[in-house]
Amino acid sequence: MSFAHLFSPLQLGPLTLPNRIVHVPTDISSSHADGEVSERDIHHHANIAKGGAGFVIVGATTPDMKTGRPTVTCLVADGDNYVPGLARLAESMHRYGAKCAVQLQHPGRQCAIPRYNTLGATDRVLKLPWSAGHEIIYENAEEKGKEIREASIAEILDLVDLFSEAAWRVKQAGFDAVELHAAHGYLLSEFMSPYLNLRTDRFGGSFENRMRLPLAVVDSIQKKCGKSFPVLVRYSFEEWVPGGRGLEEGLETARVLERAGVAAIDISQGIQESPGAGFDPMHYPQGWATYAAEATKKVVRVPVITSHSLRDPEYCEQIIAEGKTDLVGLARQLLADPYWPVKAKYGKVKSIRRCISCLGGCWQESLMAKHEIACSINAACGQPAYDDMARTERPVRVAVVGGGPAGMEAARIATERGHRVTLFEKSGELGGAMKYVCLVPGKEKMRWYLDWIRDQLLDLNVAIRLNHAPTVAELRDFDVVLNATGAVSYVPPVVGDASRVVPFEETMACPKVACECHPGGRKMRKVGQRVLLWGDSYAAVDTAAWLADIGRQVTIVTENREFAADCEVIHMYVARKRFAQGDAEVLHSKPYKFPVTVLTSTTVHEIRDGSVVLRDKDFALTELEIDDVVSCHTRPATELFEELRTAGVQVLNVGDSVAPRNLYHAVKEGSAFGLAVDQNLLFNPNGAIVDNLPIDVLAQLTREEGPSYTAKRMLELAGVVAGE
Repeated sequence: MSFAHLFSPLQLGPLTLPNRIVHVPTDISSSHADGEVSERDIHHHANIAKGGAGFVIVGATTPDMKTGRPTVTCLVADGDNYVPGLARLAESMHRYGAKCAVQLQHPGRQCAIPRYNTLGATDRVLKLPWSAGHEIIYENAEEKGKEIREASIAEILDLVDLFSEAAWRVKQAGFDAVELHAAHGYLLSEFMSPYLNLRTDRFGGSFENRMRLPLAVVDSIQKKCGKSFPVLVRYSFEEWVPGGRGLEEGLETARVLERAGVAAIDISQGIQESPGAGFDPMHYPQGWATYAAEATKKVVRVPVITSHSLRDPEYCEQIIAEGKTDLVGLARQLLADPYWPVKAKYGKVKSIRRCISCLGGCWQESLMAKHEIACSINAACGQPAYDDMARTERPVRVAVVGGGPAGMEAARIATERGHRVTLFEKSGELGGAMKYVCLVPGKEKMRWYLDWIRDQLLDLNVAIRLNHAPTVAELRDFDVVLNATGAVSYVPPVVGDASRVVPFEETMACPKVACECHPGGRKMRKVGQRVLLWGDSYAAVDTAAWLADIGRQVTIVTENREFAADCEVIHMYVARKRFAQGDAEVLHSKPYKFPVTVLTSTTVHEIRDGSVVLRDKDFALTELEIDDVVSCHTRPATELFEELRTAGVQVLNVGDSVAPRNLYHAVKEGSAFGLAVDQNLLFNPNGAIVDNLPIDVLAQLTREEGPSYTAKRMLELAGVVAGE
């Protein structure tokens, strides 16, 4: 066995945890609309237990649906009718040897439901655009803020009872423990916070008063469930805002919780006003918050859990061996790869799909959009169909054109299922738009996924043809073709010499002559000191970060009312801090030499020698001195796809060649193709592969039709000669 410390047991109150790996609570927003446990809830958490996490904490379960649901389909535990479903959920994890708990969370001011009349510790108007409970702003409306009302004393006392009643139901359902969510600015966190709690009664002001509500909840749970039933508390060790909780109060909070009989301390960071520290986007290094667990272990004797950007088993083993923590908490890492623990146990570390902290599938495309949880680099997350993925009995020949993430995932899944795949890529390396991530400060983690998927293709011996753009004639020899040719930049209509506009792809080309990541062949054009980026989305954001980092003076012009509205919101929070020559909390990057200027509702009207003329929404013209203009406008590259369709070749289109979007959509669509392709290769009138057909329908579509059931045929079957 590898990683002796990581896989050693630990005593947590009366519980013996089989190893030191904790699934720290994650809201997967997959329950039924009434908060009842769904089959998707069971599938998701059972997979994590199957993968070997020793302690699984189920996230975001509200004790009071009426006053607060953190997401629109979170779990609910405010009635006895929820106990049977919770019991099935607990059993699904016990089956695989894991201990399990439910995290009770009242979202307070940050609730998704109800939208209005929101309960909080303090009256305020809230603007948190990165919260799952953000204000709904309609297409042509203005942001006003979300009004929060202060909870009355009677409501606070009711909440104490609601929390402990929910804990009693969790125990009745067979869970091994319960955790209170007192982090990230949710209700208990808001009461505990010196920054957020502005009350002047006995629940606000001093540290003792601010701790009154969570300690009352712990006491009430112990009275109803018994002191032997473990209660954990997850809280923000530091809040990373001026006037918020700092290190000393973080330590004192741990001491007070231990004296109250809490069985373990689950350390987190930040509140919604400091989302960088709370969400850990790509810029944050692995284990940056381990210092908090190390400090806490010096003042308490109960087990301490640390989390935040833990990715490598080697690092997790090290911090346990060095006594810096008792348990390591993995959340989004287990979305990316629920089998992280068992892969580590068998020493298959290279095969671990490390979370890249992109917050795409697990936040931007899911909870922020009021959808169920997903993962940008693991299409199987929350999708039981992948559990039933089986090898084909009759392989077909598959051509995948385009070596970006959509094409690579399609090739990987189809090959795993036994199909014969050839992957064509017109350049000298696989990666598509991900090839640029090395240049963008803070996005280096995306290389983890890129390296992983390329290694998987090599391990599977996929036939890869680089520096080759196949013709329609070549592709006719395959049974099916997947077009994954991505997107390309273009120049919108403009007055002046459009040929002077530089494609962002050439601006972002790697400047290294000798690099292990690519064999050369990238076309690169250097730009001058003053650069105007014309466009939006990831192309503009990443190009701006690269050019600003190397000392260029960057101006972004977008026709949209808001810049980068379709980009992941926490990364944009960090990017805007960097554009203003600052940095997000905790981080200490070198400031850009020049601030990045963003001009919205504006376009390029004319390109001149040494300048551009801009036109704003009121049609006013402004001349700006510029050395180079870079186009960040993108559109699907569909030329080959249209040629193949016209030629009658069976072809599907996925990824950015459908529409320029993000990594989540590329991986999801490529994986779905690999899962769906089968020996029958039937296409419906929408151009989609039809799989899993009923056997009678499949036979009707594939066998040759015989004679119709006519009167003459009836006589023949009866043995009567025609005419007698």
